[in-house]
Amino acid sequence: MAVVQGLTNLITAFGLSTSAGLNAYIPLLVVSLIARYTDLVTLREPWDALTSGWVIGVLVLLLLIEIFVDKIPAVDSVNDVIQTVIRPVAGAILFAASSNVISDVHPVLALICGLLLAGSVHVVKATTRPAVTSLTGGAGNALVSATEDLLSAITSLLAVLLPVLLAILLILCVLIIGWWLWQRTRVRGTT
Repeated sequence: MAVVQGLTNLITAFGLSTSAGLNAYIPLLVVSLIARYTDLVTLREPWDALTSGWVIGVLVLLLLIEIFVDKIPAVDSVNDVIQTVIRPVAGAILFAASSNVISDVHPVLALICGLLLAGSVHVVKATTRPAVTSLTGGAGNALVSATEDLLSAITSLLAVLLPVLLAILLILCVLIIGWWLWQRTRVRGTT
């Protein structure tokens, strides 16, 4: 039973960290609210500071700012530069906070894992956004940003509430993308 619990905690940590790469404040707010108002998540020190009313208020304010500025062409690129530090740090915090129940994971390793996961997702997001801006003349930015926010929220909620479902969905997505790439390569090889 401890192995299953450890595995679900690890899936939760991975899900929260990767969603932080899209939007740092959504997964932090999800964890903060769930830890404060339910028994589903218990945060140990120092991560229990996330349940403070002040921290939750600041996260709500930062989330509102992020949602607004990330929809504006050119401003979203400036925001991505600023978020280059914030999103990986949020991922590190989330990974460490949600994996701290696994005694075998060293806190520094947990922080590094979260940093790398959120940082990788952020790099992909930050490098593709200018392409969206140039291809759509900025008209696609709001839609792409809203999709990223929705993905971050869904991933965060699934990571906390249904981590096994999140793992299954992730595996299916990887298989579908792999199949699509294989088909695409095969079609190019025959033409």
